Amino acid sequence: MDDLILNVDFSAPERRSKKEPGNRKHQSFVRRRRELERRGVLRQKQLPAAAPGAPRPGRARRGGAKRCPKENGAATTSRCPPVSQNGPKDKARGAPQNGVTGAKDEARGAAPAAPPVSQNGPTGTGAPTQSKAKARGAAQNGPTGTGAKAKARGAGTAPPAPSKLVALDCEMVGTGPGGRTSALARCSIVTYEGDVVYDRYVRPEAAIVDYRTRWSGIRPRHMAQAVPFRRAQQQVLQILAGKVVVGHAIHNDFKALHYCHPKALTRDTSQIPLLNRRAGFPENVNISLKRLTKALLNQDIQVGKSGHSSVEDARATMELYKVVEQEWEQHLQQNPEQK
Repeated sequence: MDDLILNVDFSAPERRSKKEPGNRKHQSFVRRRRELERRGVLRQKQLPAAAPGAPRPGRARRGGAKRCPKENGAATTSRCPPVSQNGPKDKARGAPQNGVTGAKDEARGAAPAAPPVSQNGPTGTGAPTQSKAKARGAAQNGPTGTGAKAKARGAGTAPPAPSKLVALDCEMVGTGPGGRTSALARCSIVTYEGDVVYDRYVRPEAAIVDYRTRWSGIRPRHMAQAVPFRRAQQQVLQILAGKVVVGHAIHNDFKALHYCHPKALTRDTSQIPLLNRRAGFPENVNISLKRLTKALLNQDIQVGKSGHSSVEDARATMELYKVVEQEWEQHLQQNPEQK
């Protein structure tokens, strides 16, 4: 019997390739991708950036997007921004998109592109952005910037200069039917220190029906050499121009003068809650000048039967303002709507 010859291969059996996961379409895609990687097509992202204007092989088959022309002196990998349909605003919006797209390409593995010109140079598409940034920096550091505003606020917390402060008080008489219309008969203005700047008797334009001597102190003899209303009004307004005017229920004095002073330059001691609080009165109640002066300054004014003195009342008003000057001015700076 002939010998049997067996052809037995004792080498390790060839390991079967692991079954690809997914369906057939996915497996076909994976095999094709591996073949492209073997040929070197998909490695183009890892190579240095191509020459300006040269298409990228990896995206050439997609029929794709047009590349931006050479604008910044170096090739960029970003796509062109969309064409503006609305004008310069859309162009400005499209400018920062170039930088974002470039950052995405770098993250995908492309070679880092040159930094945008908007950061390092005055030319190119980024120039408006840089000029805007410079303009913003100048606005912050210039006279209209935040620093200037902060300085203005810090300087504004100080009270007005004494030379800019005056106190006003007027005395009125009655004109018209029954003497019910108040008309200016005396006007007094004093400085921060209490010195008299102006003190004149004023002759009303209408006939006086009631002198109101008990309160005004005005008598017929005072009208003999009184200043006509129009002239007195002109003189008073020249003094009040640009000044911070202090008064008690001062809207009545302005009404008698036929004048309206700027609200920001007016300090009405009948409308300062701090004074009422210091004197122990309710904050929302108008207290008379006489009672406030007695409670806070321990002075008696408007006494006797000879009537009020507008000079005395103006001085008392200025002294009341000084009691709360610092606190009230700081409060007005923090709450400008209350001026």
